Amino acid sequence: MNLEAVKLAADSNQWGAIFPELSLACLALVLLVLEILLPKKLHAYIPDVALAGLVGLLGGLLVNFKSVPLAYSFNELLHHTVGGQVMRAFFLLVAILVCVLGRITLAKQNVPRTEFYHLVLIITGAMMLLAQSNHFVMLFVALETVTIGFYILVSYFRTSTASLEAGLKYLVMGALSSGLLLFGIVLLYGVAGNTALPSHTANAMHFQALAQFLAANPHHFLANVGIVLVLAGVAFKIGAFPFQIWIPDVYQGAPTPVTAFLAVGSKAAGFAVLVVLARDVFVSYAWLVTPVLTVMAAATILFGNLAALTQHNVKRLIGLSGVSHAGFLLLGVVAMTKAPMAQGAIYFYLFAYLIASFTVFGVMAHVAGADDSDQELDHYAGLAKENPFLAAVLAVGLGSLAGIPPLAGFMGKLFIFIAAYQAGAYGLLAIAATGVVISIYYYFGWIKSAIFEQWTPPSDTAPVRPARTPVTIVSGLTLGTLALASVVLGFYQGPLGHWLSMK
Repeated sequence: MNLEAVKLAADSNQWGAIFPELSLACLALVLLVLEILLPKKLHAYIPDVALAGLVGLLGGLLVNFKSVPLAYSFNELLHHTVGGQVMRAFFLLVAILVCVLGRITLAKQNVPRTEFYHLVLIITGAMMLLAQSNHFVMLFVALETVTIGFYILVSYFRTSTASLEAGLKYLVMGALSSGLLLFGIVLLYGVAGNTALPSHTANAMHFQALAQFLAANPHHFLANVGIVLVLAGVAFKIGAFPFQIWIPDVYQGAPTPVTAFLAVGSKAAGFAVLVVLARDVFVSYAWLVTPVLTVMAAATILFGNLAALTQHNVKRLIGLSGVSHAGFLLLGVVAMTKAPMAQGAIYFYLFAYLIASFTVFGVMAHVAGADDSDQELDHYAGLAKENPFLAAVLAVGLGSLAGIPPLAGFMGKLFIFIAAYQAGAYGLLAIAATGVVISIYYYFGWIKSAIFEQWTPPSDTAPVRPARTPVTIVSGLTLGTLALASVVLGFYQGPLGHWLSMK
């Protein structure tokens, strides 16, 4: 590499373009330093530092939302787009809510506090970079940073056998998915570097260079295999069939805030990558990608909803329902090549899913006892009588997840269905509508338990229901705001509605 090339590469290192990610890394280090320097009696305020920092970064990002240049940086490793900005805000909001849930759940456990928030910040920064990746090396490094962080968080309750078991299962499945993804990337890189093929390139790790090669070689066998393997690696992150097998056990064993982080943050990060790959990189292989994603979406919707019908542990239930939501989002990805509104519909759906999911997880954190994995439907009996606020919030959250009008979840599904109709995916649309009908049974079964059933004290030999955690001002305001947001977004989409015109 000559000096001129080095200079050009250095000039592309626009550090200001990744200020939020750098700030998260610095804040994560500050938390560790504060734990060392501050006396133990002040350690309780360290989570407040993390929360304040996240709120400040989100506020700054929203204020300067349109001021970030939509261009490439770091020698085209990153591509700053409107979608990337949207996902940045999404992940910061997720991190804020995970920290709020962490204060509730960690108070019941004798585990380190600072390290939990440190990992949340690191994972959030990696997700933000992942959503802006424009190079397979950048994508893989960011994705593995996220995955390794979750290896630790899933097994964070070291005295819980369920948490340790969940961490081991996630490690095994995560390693398998990483291997599939890396093998697919290597195949694509090797094929694109073959000098005997048209438009061959030694720079195939860049998305644009690979897209040009694939367009010039639209039916290459090894490229087909590489694309399928990359899609398989991403499918694990979003919990799509047949790579959803880890979800029930991991969601049950992980701490509730980590389950929420996985269910919302990890899924959204996977879809941020999948949207870019399907829209920009594999577009000339739509003849392969679209059928694969169509079959995957149909199987994911059906499996997630049917498997959730028999669940009594609410963490397993919400995990399998999340599988079905991944199927609905895949429906949007399938429609993206033919329906201009599909990409915006995906982003809107993700925000509606975020609001509804954290509403439900917030209630779960208050109902759960010290054994975080033991959260049964029976524990919600009599909730409306004991705490009407939590019962009402739960009903709103579950109603939104079920897609009941006039809540935000209904509008999210409606926009996805309209995009699918515009794309002509009528068969997949019928399966999705069937999935919605099936989901109403288990969502409303949970609501029925909380509102209409009464708690019967068990016999001396039966397990005792865990005591409810009192609702604090912070948690109450958070849950109330989330429930209100679901209602308001159902009637008025406001600025979020403009995303539907996003291409």
